[in-house]
Amino acid sequence: QVQLVESGGGLVQAGGSLRLSCVASGSIFRPTTMGWYRQFPGKQRELVAAITSGGMTNYVDSVKGRFTISRDNAKTTVYLQMNSLKPEDTAVYYCKAALSARNYWGTGTLVTVSS
Repeated sequence: QVQLVESGGGLVQAGGSLRLSCVASGSIFRPTTMGWYRQFPGKQRELVAAITSGGMTNYVDSVKGRFTISRDNAKTTVYLQMNSLKPEDTAVYYCKAALSARNYWGTGTLVTVSS
């Protein structure tokens, strides 16, 4: 059973930075695409950023230039460096990993940006 464990959320002032981490475990195979999603209250989960095993990335327009997604060499940990945070970035952030034609999700980590 694949498990994703997220960490790094918290409270930060506008303009500050946070780094989210997500570790995938429980499989001898490495996830193909890993990504970060976020969910605002009353809204559907949306993609923030994703990275393939080959290092290709994509971002939602609202975070381009501020957030950076990366993976470790073992390809089992994904990071989201969030800079210049804004109050509108406040949400629960979820890690997602694609492996063997299935998607796995973490339980989420809350990011709160105060104005």
